[in-house]
Amino acid sequence: MELSKKLILLLSIFYIFFCTRVDSRAHYHKKKPPANPSIALPPAPAPVPLTKLGVHSVMSFGAVGDGVSDDTEAFKSAWDSACEEEEPGVIVAPRGYSFKIRSIIFAGPCRNGLVLQVDGTIMAPDGPDEWPQHYSRRQWLVFYRANGLALQGGGLIDGKGHKWWNLPCKPHRGKNHTTMPGPCDSPVVFRFFMSSNIKVHGIRVRNSPQFHFRFDNCRNVTVDSVSIRSPALSPNTDGIHVENSVDVNLRNSVISSGDDCVSIGAGSSNIHIRNITCGPSHGISIGSLGKQSSRACVRNITVKDCVIKHSDNGLRIKTWQGGSGSVSSVSFVNVLMEAVRNPIIINQYYCLGGGACRNQTSAVFVSDVAYEGIKGSYDSRSPAVHFGCSDAVPCTNITLAEVELLPAQGEIIADPFCWNVYGVSRTLTIPPVACLLRGVPRSTMDIESSGCY
Repeated sequence: MELSKKLILLLSIFYIFFCTRVDSRAHYHKKKPPANPSIALPPAPAPVPLTKLGVHSVMSFGAVGDGVSDDTEAFKSAWDSACEEEEPGVIVAPRGYSFKIRSIIFAGPCRNGLVLQVDGTIMAPDGPDEWPQHYSRRQWLVFYRANGLALQGGGLIDGKGHKWWNLPCKPHRGKNHTTMPGPCDSPVVFRFFMSSNIKVHGIRVRNSPQFHFRFDNCRNVTVDSVSIRSPALSPNTDGIHVENSVDVNLRNSVISSGDDCVSIGAGSSNIHIRNITCGPSHGISIGSLGKQSSRACVRNITVKDCVIKHSDNGLRIKTWQGGSGSVSSVSFVNVLMEAVRNPIIINQYYCLGGGACRNQTSAVFVSDVAYEGIKGSYDSRSPAVHFGCSDAVPCTNITLAEVELLPAQGEIIADPFCWNVYGVSRTLTIPPVACLLRGVPRSTMDIESSGCY
């Protein structure tokens, strides 16, 4: 009996010890999480697609980037995808690739601001023959209602303009700068239309068929640290054109082109240009304004701390006969000229086509224009100062101070030209500008009534 009890006790101890160990091991293994194939990483992990990080690489949307294939749809798909996101998106054209794209409209408004980061090269079709039929020939890359867009990066935008510049219609193809028959539409590289809060930074643009940048009906625009380059004889290749736009800042950039570095059209106000190196070019211009008897209003323009070199014009205001409206509150401050023809010029007899334009009894009213600290050298084929104002509508309140302009070659200083211009030199100037009319014209009240206020 005693032996039986001992045997039962030993069996109980054996069962408790070994069965508990097995159960414990089983319980421990139940705690270990099972493998989940959906989150397991492969031995050599692939990069996470950029679209999952809020960054939309055009490569993820089918772009090839070999400079031959058509990558238009990839750019459009990347834009549409980023535009629909609730958070700000980034579209990337990566370094080391060349993307050929057709004329395209990037349309907004988007849910949030976008960044278009161009680190590679974007190329246009190579000339008119390669431009797709039934596509607009007036514009290439269009941003419509693209509010809050930042266009940036160190990449290159190549407009492939050479074949466009040689169309028969271009001014240099005919005699005496006249044009010849034939189609003439040529695309603008960047056109921003009805957009606000735009920032352009660091982009390089070259060889545009026509304007490099054009801002129409835009508000609150900043262009900073861009490089624009086209040959001096490339026709109508303005660097930046602004029209019907408000609160535009252009700064810290280098522009050389076959036309104006910056041109300011009708309906523009609060345009501030600073630290621009310009040339070769046709200078920095307000206008042309008043063509075909149109009304033009431009006000509150400042050009400051700029360099203009080897250009046909420096600081220019140009209007057609027969227009109406006004240019007012303009300041040109601290601008250095290097061998510039017409460094200071107001031309109210602007006329193209090689013939004389008929003198008319109305013109855009130019007033309150100040030139201060305009120094350097000029091309002596033209006078350093040229004020050619309308017979019917004189320029008023034109002021000069600290103007020192000497001929780039030779020692003969040409006399300034003045016609129907009222103003004053506040300091001694070189050359002396003694041809300004004093006071105000008798018809000032009638003139001012036709201005823009």
